[in-house]
Amino acid sequence: MILARVIGTLVSTQKNPYLVPHKHLIVRPIDLEFNFIGNKDILALDFVDAGIDDIVLVTQEGDAAQQILGHRNAPVHTVIVGVVDKIDIEAK
Repeated sequence: MILARVIGTLVSTQKNPYLVPHKHLIVRPIDLEFNFIGNKDILALDFVDAGIDDIVLVTQEGDAAQQILGHRNAPVHTVIVGVVDKIDIEAK
């Protein structure tokens, strides 16, 4: 799983038929202090109604995406599976 921030949306006039009902978001990985990690953006299918600036949990694994979709017909690798409300880290 990857912790990421939603930085944008993707709009497409043509999609694979199995992707039509799903929203596509652009996310960028972050660390536990909410700083961006690298400069690589990731396109992810949204299953939790996330929005711009939300902190989200992202899975990048084809089998997990297929289980969430309920079929193997869509070309999906990356899925947003949760919106993070709060992160608590205990000091050592």
